[in-house]
Amino acid sequence: MTDDDAPGNVVFVVMDTVRKSHLSVYGYDRPTTPGLERFADEAAVFEQAVSPAPWTLPVHASLFTGMYPSEHGASQENPYLEGATTLAETLSGAGYDTACYSSNAWITPYTHLTDGFDDQDNFFEVMPGDFLSGPLAKAWKTMNDNETLRKAADYLVSVGNKIHEYTASSEGADSKTPQVIDRTMEFIDDADDDYFAFINLMDAHLPYHPPEEYKQEFAPNVDSTKVCQNSKEYNCGARDISDGEWEAIEGLYDAEIRHIDAQLQRLFSWMQDNGEWEDTMVVVCADHGELHGEHDLYGHEFCIYDPLVNVPLMVKHPEVESGRREDEQVELVDLYHTVLDHAGVEAERSTKPLDRTRSLLDADYRDFAEGEYAFVEYYRPVVELKQLEQKAADANIELDTDSRFYSRMRAARRPDAKYIRNERIADEFYHLDEDPEETDNVRGEGSDEEAELEGALSEFEESVGGEWKEVEDDDVLDDMSDDAKDRLQDLGYID
Repeated sequence: MTDDDAPGNVVFVVMDTVRKSHLSVYGYDRPTTPGLERFADEAAVFEQAVSPAPWTLPVHASLFTGMYPSEHGASQENPYLEGATTLAETLSGAGYDTACYSSNAWITPYTHLTDGFDDQDNFFEVMPGDFLSGPLAKAWKTMNDNETLRKAADYLVSVGNKIHEYTASSEGADSKTPQVIDRTMEFIDDADDDYFAFINLMDAHLPYHPPEEYKQEFAPNVDSTKVCQNSKEYNCGARDISDGEWEAIEGLYDAEIRHIDAQLQRLFSWMQDNGEWEDTMVVVCADHGELHGEHDLYGHEFCIYDPLVNVPLMVKHPEVESGRREDEQVELVDLYHTVLDHAGVEAERSTKPLDRTRSLLDADYRDFAEGEYAFVEYYRPVVELKQLEQKAADANIELDTDSRFYSRMRAARRPDAKYIRNERIADEFYHLDEDPEETDNVRGEGSDEEAELEGALSEFEESVGGEWKEVEDDDVLDDMSDDAKDRLQDLGYID
């Protein structure tokens, strides 16, 4: 149960697809995050936070379970969190009011990421979030299980996709972030007990169509419908992007981040004005970053380089020194234990009991055998591959199956170095202290650092189940309902 002496409330914010190097609170030269700069005066800012994966589903599953992707199993090869007790389930069982609000198509009852939340809503552009994950989900699945009815279901999905394509490709497309913030404030205001509010803000995810106010500040005279907003076209080689177009794309991206910042400042100011600030732990992080041409990649697929996995993290808590910059490496998986520790909930019956050496609030934080390393995992993105292959085929381009597009990946990382094990291409090793852009692969040089990182990765792989298992891409998509496919199309993962 909750310790009455501990400040129990939690507001947990994930800024989806927000790259650390584009935040002014981390030294970016454009004023993208003035609100977070003020927040940083009351919080600890972590420079070396590492995400366990480069995309939404496995990262959120890790945040909610304290497990690495290989342990919880949620990936595009199996797009569900199954058989694990979630953080929300544990806190709800301890008497917390819990809620989850987002506009991310992965964070729904369909994937089980919302299991345990007393209230949840997903703010889609086209249709209510409960249309395919609430009472109508069973009927929808029944349609898909019937060969005759499936044609009708496919038609409904295609109509919805066309509507989404129209609304999401126009300037000023609404991310629904203001509604997410409004709903969060309503939940906090109505909470009878300690509360856990989790929100995911999607503005910085492709496609970029920021509100006009911020577009004029960061991307004046840029037509967001004219720049490349389909990462697969670029990644397969069907579309070139000039330096000027990259500049326009990044301007739109910065404008989206500025909108997130403004909305977070609105939430934080409301909490301060309504007596909800002092006794509340506030976490702000990104689940992953984004690439804009580095390594000849656009988006957040096909690699686990630092722009994707070295993410922003800020934590406000009475036991965390405010205003400090922390260079010690931390992992997002540890936030699960940090929230439990803050709440005074032991979670003995949970899949992952509280481990205080993984709590940011404990003096012995990271004092375990592999504590100096962070681990990242990336399973083959079978959904993106289908779209990538289609874009390549349309341009008469043949993709090499022995390439990073088809490779699963794992990494062991320290602030000074990273070892990446790849499934279909050669392994990689980088001295991050000397080569932060990860452009000089020195795998095989025989340094002590390389041996240490490779050894740590091998031990990690053994602990989470060893070698990757083979999976047929078609099997994954065939098993996926039209519900899931529609959600993935909403995020631009498939056409």
